[in-house]
Amino acid sequence: MADLFPPLVTAQIDDKPKVDEKVDYSNLPCPVPYEELHREAYMSLKTDNFEGLRFDFTKGLNQKFALCHSVMMGPTEVPSQSPDTTIKIPTAHYEFGANYVDPKLMLVGRVMTDGRVSARVRADLTEKLMVKANAMLTNEPHMSHGMFHFDYMGSDYRAQLQFGNSALIGASYIQSVTPRLSLGGEVFWAGVPRKSGVGYAARYETDKMVASGQVASTGLAVMNYVQKVSDKVSLATDFSYNYFSRETVASVGYDYILRQSRVRGKIDSNGVASALLEERLSMGLNFLISAELDHKKKDYKFGFGLTVG
Repeated sequence: MADLFPPLVTAQIDDKPKVDEKVDYSNLPCPVPYEELHREAYMSLKTDNFEGLRFDFTKGLNQKFALCHSVMMGPTEVPSQSPDTTIKIPTAHYEFGANYVDPKLMLVGRVMTDGRVSARVRADLTEKLMVKANAMLTNEPHMSHGMFHFDYMGSDYRAQLQFGNSALIGASYIQSVTPRLSLGGEVFWAGVPRKSGVGYAARYETDKMVASGQVASTGLAVMNYVQKVSDKVSLATDFSYNYFSRETVASVGYDYILRQSRVRGKIDSNGVASALLEERLSMGLNFLISAELDHKKKDYKFGFGLTVG
């Protein structure tokens, strides 16, 4: 008789509830830095669009040191009395830079023809403590700035401390609560305008999606969601709301990686559509096409670029 009902026995065995694997809370992964909570969404929604012509040339002198030359020709936007009107002034400038990249030290410097000088430093003091610094010097009054970041990476948390000019002090902390969920917060104080604020953030990620949210006492709330369709295609959307100004902006974007190119673009609730194409013509030679259309302001931006090195 037992041979007459093999499917029933098999079904009874398969219907047994599966025991969920226990989570080892003493061995949680280290979360991403607080300032990079939305990095996957920003890859699609915050592309480096430009207008005009751009040419970048990088010459490596050795494995660690390289010189950079950049030429930009295109209009510069200046403020106007009407928010729906955009005033553009034709400009062109040249930028010279140097990069030093080491596994534990990175130095980046830039000098521009308009008088601006910038520098960035990143150094790993220990395996868990890293310091970052950036500075900008300009001829315009009250526009020069500098900032130091100290980033400590624990086994399942990250802590950051920031110091900047104008008596700016900030601190942030993010903790992995589960293998997929991390929670964090930040606090800052700006001495010159005498303003302070706090913020809270959450991030949930799996192999196929990333969701993040952030809210601050400044009145800004941001939410992002990224769906990884495949290894080469991802879709992203974000929503931001400012409580004090009552401004709301939502956008959707995409990131598509082909064999020799990469296409990223978005469209937001203000009717602004943008796209950026990066085409690899050969090893060390890339061609760029950038476009941004704002039908409300009748502002249309197109750019072409070439990157060598």
